[in-house]
Amino acid sequence: MLRKALVLSVLLVTVAAGPAAAATAADGGPVESHGGDATTCEFPYATTDATGTEVEVPEDPQRVVTLNPSAAQTMWEIGARDEVVGVSRYATYLDGANEKANVSGANGPSVEVVLNAEPDLVLVPNSTYGFAAERVEQIRDAGIPVYVFGEATSLSFVAEKTERIGRLTGNCEAGVERADEMRRSLDLMRQALDGEERPVGLNVFYGYTSGADTFIGDVMETAGLRNGAAEVGISGFQPINDETVANMSPTWIVTPEGSSIPRNAAYNSTTAVQEGNVVRVNTNYLQQPAPRSVLAAETILEAIHPDAYAEYRDLEASEESTIADTPMTVTPTGTTVETERPGTETGTPGFGVVTAAAALAAAALLARRR
Repeated sequence: MLRKALVLSVLLVTVAAGPAAAATAADGGPVESHGGDATTCEFPYATTDATGTEVEVPEDPQRVVTLNPSAAQTMWEIGARDEVVGVSRYATYLDGANEKANVSGANGPSVEVVLNAEPDLVLVPNSTYGFAAERVEQIRDAGIPVYVFGEATSLSFVAEKTERIGRLTGNCEAGVERADEMRRSLDLMRQALDGEERPVGLNVFYGYTSGADTFIGDVMETAGLRNGAAEVGISGFQPINDETVANMSPTWIVTPEGSSIPRNAAYNSTTAVQEGNVVRVNTNYLQQPAPRSVLAAETILEAIHPDAYAEYRDLEASEESTIADTPMTVTPTGTTVETERPGTETGTPGFGVVTAAAALAAAALLARRR
């Protein structure tokens, strides 16, 4: 389906926790102060990132390095991939990413490779700053604007992050358009689910789960599940023991592609395993707080509430038909870009080899969430 838009192994503890944000807004996102008109994308532009550092972007960036796959995915989704000159190894699944510099090094970003890419702006995940703050500061000390994102706690946060990336990179209209598109899809899902019974779901990967205040938990709830981990008091990305799983007895299990469900008495006793109610979701969509997380919610919705999913598609088609009948406003240059909904045929995720050790695998998956 076509969507219309205008000119549009990391340490587990530090990955899960991220840095403490020195300045936060009511939604948990960073507080921003603006230099220049945000609506017209003027530069210089000043803002405060999740570390409390004031970041000034003097000119519209033409060379952007993304140290996290979610920022890279967002740049692709707002039609700005040509501005990206460096990506992390976890972003190599994106079309054309292999043509960019791979800025990942041993145990974190390679400062040398980042600087050699001559970026005008570097976008940094909270996880990378959590365990490689010294390297990030080296990049800052070289006079390059660096923006560190906070921890994504909801799909609303993801939409706002999409707008923020658009503003930072001089793609304001495209960022707002893509964020609003996300919000419309989420609203239509909720509308289609009105009155539906919500079964208990559990997100699990290598013994870990997504509890309260996680965007994956919000993906599940948006798709018509109750987040069982949140209901038993788990917050953030945490280990989950067999006793909790058995007592919860989730009706559905949501897991990224490539991960396995434990074969033991606790899991075998659950309704989910006994009835084969396991939803495997494209890792690149489920694990990354970026626009394609909507596709993860759609996958879950279709598996669990097929009738509501059909209604959602009808609502979406009706809305798009209305939009198609409305004259389109063009940009001053008269340019419009039509982007196609990404498919799921991405093959093996480009996140490197998943190791046999469960802790390392879990750390890698948590790293993909940035």
